[in-house]
Amino acid sequence: MDLTKYTHATVVLTKDDTTLVIDPGAYTPNSADLVARTTAVLVTHDHLDHLDADVLTAALDARPELRVWAPASVTEALGDHDGRVTTVAPGDTFDAAGFSVQVVGGDHAVIHADIPLMSNVGYVVDGAVYHPGDAYFVPEVAVETLLVPTSGPWAKLSELVDFVRAVHPSRAVQIHDLMLSDAGKGSFAQFAQQLTGTELVTLADGETITL
Repeated sequence: MDLTKYTHATVVLTKDDTTLVIDPGAYTPNSADLVARTTAVLVTHDHLDHLDADVLTAALDARPELRVWAPASVTEALGDHDGRVTTVAPGDTFDAAGFSVQVVGGDHAVIHADIPLMSNVGYVVDGAVYHPGDAYFVPEVAVETLLVPTSGPWAKLSELVDFVRAVHPSRAVQIHDLMLSDAGKGSFAQFAQQLTGTELVTLADGETITL
């Protein structure tokens, strides 16, 4: 399987000439192109940096083969589209374009006590890659490649370190990093490796690694 990291939280997994797009958000300039080249999209929650509703709605209208899986807050906004938009919840499992997907989590990380708790799911794909969305939820399964959010109004280095330690992946890859400068990404990667013993790989937008 290949993993390509795009702007912020958008990730594309490729296997056997099929792709799975996770969180094609409005902050990702080429979200429409990525969605146009896939038949399966996963969305963790309804924030703009993870979801471009206009892009997905237009693609669903234009391409009857496209399927989307997402929590209720997203599917309610997108509509049913003849059953091609599926609501998921923690504990669900399904096949998406040949990828096995397990849904975990349920809640967005706390931004502030005065902001109501929001929904967020994470996805474990092929029992190997875990995209947590906006949360440091630890799944009850072994994970080889952990995608680690490093910036945002809710992100915190100490919680990130505890998250990586608890999941204990073979590989960690930095995502959700648009709000960090190159120096900031490097700082997070350095602290993470020092404190967890696991390298936090930093990829350029559009860079691919083989898992």
